Amino acid sequence: MEDTQRSQPMSPQLHQIAEQARAHPDRIFTALAHLITTDLLREAYEKTRKDSATGIDGVTAAEYGENLEANLNTLYQRLREQRYKAPPVKRAWIEKEGGNMRPLGIPTFEDKIVQRAVNMIMSTVFEQDFYDFSHGFREGHSPHQAIKEVRDQCYRQNIHWIVDADVSSFFDSLNHEMLREIIKKRINDGGLIRLIGKWLNAGVVEKNQLQRPETGTPQGGVISPLLANIFLHHVLDDWYVQEIKPRLQGRSFLIRFADDFIIGCELETDARRIMAVLPKRFNRYHLIIHPKKTVLVDFRSPEHRARAGKEQYIGPHKLDQ
Repeated sequence: MEDTQRSQPMSPQLHQIAEQARAHPDRIFTALAHLITTDLLREAYEKTRKDSATGIDGVTAAEYGENLEANLNTLYQRLREQRYKAPPVKRAWIEKEGGNMRPLGIPTFEDKIVQRAVNMIMSTVFEQDFYDFSHGFREGHSPHQAIKEVRDQCYRQNIHWIVDADVSSFFDSLNHEMLREIIKKRINDGGLIRLIGKWLNAGVVEKNQLQRPETGTPQGGVISPLLANIFLHHVLDDWYVQEIKPRLQGRSFLIRFADDFIIGCELETDARRIMAVLPKRFNRYHLIIHPKKTVLVDFRSPEHRARAGKEQYIGPHKLDQ
């Protein structure tokens, strides 16, 4: 995923939006696109990495920066007049652990600037909604922090069972229409929704062939991590906090990093109930909980298992689909 180079103070306008979003969690923001100004685009330019691979137009960050003010002014006019066209992303492949390959989408540098600007505006609202246990691609969060939180929660809450879940091909399967509807629950601004639609439908170029997938968001796009967090905040995080956790008999926690998550349970019965309901919840949003990679792990000490009459390791268990 595209990373920021360094954080900068939030502008007064964005700070005001953040305060309003924090104070009014049910408010729907309908007028935010006007915040995309040349100043915001310039700030987005400063925050965008300059050493990444070029997109389909071959324009480097250095080349774009040679006439920065003119380029930003032209970009602003196209956005203001709704003439901006999101170019397709260039697909590259990177190797994963185990030798498998993962697709990576590379937008043009200018498109990264626009995505960054929209990300800055939308994050101002949605960051007030996200839970602290969501650690993926958020400022102030890291994989190490997520791992530490899992360890601390297991110790603090006397956790004996771990649901280690995996979503099959999440970034390729994300439903566009459902994503837009979820976004509109908090931000229903026509200008921003149109831009998101353009990115979702821009397509992918690989070996000079243009493909337009009907689902998914290209990994590598600046906006993709935020869209993923918005979607999974609704599908998983809020559902767990509002509907699942209050119904459990024992203590429990959820830790999520992008589309990977762990649910810890004090009681085996609670863990098995969660295992049973997870596939149904995700299926409602056209997502699949991987039946082989999602496992239930007995996290009890050997002494505890022996006292319970189950001296052997129990798990992992395949999910019933």
